[in-house]
Amino acid sequence: MAYEWFVSLRYLRAKRKQTFISIISFISIAGVTLGVAALIVVLAVMTGFHDGVRQQILGNIPHVLIQRQGGGLSDYQQIIKQVRTSPHVTSVAPFVAKEAMLLSRRNVAAVNVKGIEPGHKILNQKFLSIDHKPVSELLFERNGKLPGIVIGLDTATSLGVAIGDSVNVIPPMFTITPFGMIPKMKPFRIVGIFRQGGGFLDTFYAYIDMAQAQSFFDSEGQVSGIEVEVDGFDQARPVAAQLRGEYHFPYVIRSWEDMFGSFLSALKLEKLGLFIVLGIIVLVAAFNIATTLIMVVMEKSKDIAILRSMGATSRSIMKIFLFEGLVIGVLGTGLGAALGVVLAKNADPIIKWLERTLGVKIFDQSVYGMDHFPSVVNSGDVITVVGVALTICLLATIYPAWQAARMDPAEALRYE
Repeated sequence: MAYEWFVSLRYLRAKRKQTFISIISFISIAGVTLGVAALIVVLAVMTGFHDGVRQQILGNIPHVLIQRQGGGLSDYQQIIKQVRTSPHVTSVAPFVAKEAMLLSRRNVAAVNVKGIEPGHKILNQKFLSIDHKPVSELLFERNGKLPGIVIGLDTATSLGVAIGDSVNVIPPMFTITPFGMIPKMKPFRIVGIFRQGGGFLDTFYAYIDMAQAQSFFDSEGQVSGIEVEVDGFDQARPVAAQLRGEYHFPYVIRSWEDMFGSFLSALKLEKLGLFIVLGIIVLVAAFNIATTLIMVVMEKSKDIAILRSMGATSRSIMKIFLFEGLVIGVLGTGLGAALGVVLAKNADPIIKWLERTLGVKIFDQSVYGMDHFPSVVNSGDVITVVGVALTICLLATIYPAWQAARMDPAEALRYE
């Protein structure tokens, strides 16, 4: 071990007369620990809320949407086969969509009727269904008198209908008869109602079998578009960019950020603001490190003079106090990172335990529309916090170490 490390570690262990300085060192470590832990926990919670709110906003909106300018996709099977081989793509689903009016009991509601295939992600949520049967079976049942349709609770309330009732779907299409043009209309049976699809946009959707949609909307052999799901929200933009390189005009490829990214700009700004505010906590703890080292330099002035007279260079003296400050910073940052990750990963059980113990409601699931307290530990955030904390701690040690290095041995020993 280099003697600079030995001396710096020795200075951290206090003698009886230097207990106060040692206590300040431990307070500095505790300050860095709490600052780093708080920063990691808050960023994890903000990331969790960001993802939760993003899911609430988007709901049925696909990560990447592939459409064709001025018409439908007739070669969709080939596109689906090719897109499935792209990196980060988890599922690919075609759909047929058309704006339409739902008519029942003299009530009207405007919706976007979407024809989907079995296995669509919208079918993974909870539904009110006939005899509590799976909606995935009822919607694609071919033996019923009427084809099935799934609508939102708000739409059902507006129409005054319930499970098992029928509604007439009226798209903006007309049939020419001897008596003139008559609006196209077809009755459907309500086989499922979803309370909340995860997003406010889902209120305006109704779902039917894609085969029924192709026949009803005169789109045989075509689809309106292809929905692409990726393994993470953040992967949508690069996947969309890659697909744009493969499919040029008249294909139109958009990620969810292109369509609805402005909804989440405020959350990103808030996360950045919290990072800056809580980063000040680490900065305050770093000032404690600087104060500790200044006091150590004042206390050890005689030791520094003796080391200089024995041949130690200014560079070595500076290393001693840099190492001491670095030890405090690394210990505090390491402990804070470990504590922050543990708290962030167990935020939901901790919140529930506090609610049971204190008898108060900290997180109201009905308000936020989430079944658990959101907390997502992002490795990038943790690395950033650790890097910023270590940088601040290292910068805080420079001035005291520089002052110790430029100390004149003769002046320090004059009155000894």
